[in-house]
Amino acid sequence: MRIGMRLLLGYFLIVAIAAWFVLSIFVQEVKPGVRRATEGTLIDTATLLAEVGRDDLLSNDAQNGRLAQAFSQLHQRPFRANIGGIHKVRNEYHVYMTDAQGRVVFDSAGHALGQDYSRWNDVWRTLRGEYGARSTQSDPNDPQSTVMYVAAPIVDKGKIVGVLSVGKPNSAMAPVIHRSERRILWAGGALLGIALLIGLVVAWWINRSIGTLSRYADSVTQDTPLPLPDPGSSELRKLAQALENMRIRLEGKNYIEHYVHALTHELKSPLAAIRGAAEILAEQPPPPVAARFIENILVQNARMQSLVEKLLEQAKLENRVEIAPAPVSLEALFARLSDARSALLAAKNITLTQQSASLTIKGDEALLEQALGNLLDNAIDFTPEGGSIVLAAHEAHQQVQLRVIDSGSGIPDYALARIFERFYSLPRSNGLKSSGLGLAFVQEVARLHHGEIELRNHPEGGVEARLTLHRPFT
Repeated sequence: MRIGMRLLLGYFLIVAIAAWFVLSIFVQEVKPGVRRATEGTLIDTATLLAEVGRDDLLSNDAQNGRLAQAFSQLHQRPFRANIGGIHKVRNEYHVYMTDAQGRVVFDSAGHALGQDYSRWNDVWRTLRGEYGARSTQSDPNDPQSTVMYVAAPIVDKGKIVGVLSVGKPNSAMAPVIHRSERRILWAGGALLGIALLIGLVVAWWINRSIGTLSRYADSVTQDTPLPLPDPGSSELRKLAQALENMRIRLEGKNYIEHYVHALTHELKSPLAAIRGAAEILAEQPPPPVAARFIENILVQNARMQSLVEKLLEQAKLENRVEIAPAPVSLEALFARLSDARSALLAAKNITLTQQSASLTIKGDEALLEQALGNLLDNAIDFTPEGGSIVLAAHEAHQQVQLRVIDSGSGIPDYALARIFERFYSLPRSNGLKSSGLGLAFVQEVARLHHGEIELRNHPEGGVEARLTLHRPFT
């Protein structure tokens, strides 16, 4: 299981348990809370009606008193009320009044008139000066038919002369309780949904950051390193930096090993040639033979010197991170390249055609000149006498393509995949090999300019080298 999913499950489990406890407490408190609030209103109502019904009780005709008349008119006058989505269409109070002995002298429902209620908890306690209340099932077989009664004393001249009790069915409060419980459960569900959504976002962010680091680590192993990512977290940023430091150390080690191995391989041939020539010269051969081997020593020495110089340039270039772009006129650049190689072109009777279209780009002029010079040197080496070379620039789709097209024999299929490797070189028509660092240098120049270099066989023969530069270098 992925680490983000584990964190999501753990987080959601904690939130779910906490929400369950909170919701459970809230739901359990809804019913008692509503009933306590109802009991408070019943106390106020009973106290008020006790004052109204005192004269009716003292007149010994409570069944026809003002209180009885008020309830009679109330039952004949229906009403409608919408209380937060709960519809109320009738009065739900049940009121009765007893004398000092607990005998019912008034009943708003007309069922208990004359009965002895002195044993009921609300009447019994109130007659003794205590707080009287009770909850009784109106139907013994229905536990949901409970009615809550709260009584208040009827006092005359400081003496309790009766009791007025107000009752209200608990079923009348059930819609309020159910509505509150339903809203709490909906709110709890919404809370869990929001918590799950937040958890999914956090898990996605963690997986994305870790995935970015994984892709970066994989790119290092595939020798195509991506730029150092920013995971967005200080801890993951430290891990990314640690991976970057490890990559730099590994690349430095591999870089040195590769260069030492390649340089050793490239120096074997000139050293062997120099040693062989020196051994022959030690035997004091005739002057013409000695002159030929001395020339061979000088040629191999120049080859080694060129190899070392280009290797130093390559290493220096690879250590550069960025360049300072400046405007570069392609027309002037092409002119300098043509003038610098006019002797080589004339020696092989090669025609050089320039197509710059007066474009101006931004980049490092010295590096671009050296890179295009390397491409042009390769084209001259592989173009037969009397051939032609095209040096062109073309602007399209917010980019500029610099092209060098020769009319040589092209690149063999087996060499296409290795053409940019350091020290890899194809034999020239004169039988000599180059240092194999020219195209590697061009590739580094393209990297510093955020561009690409591509070599491919031209359909009409020869090779087309295409150096593509993107904005802001165009």
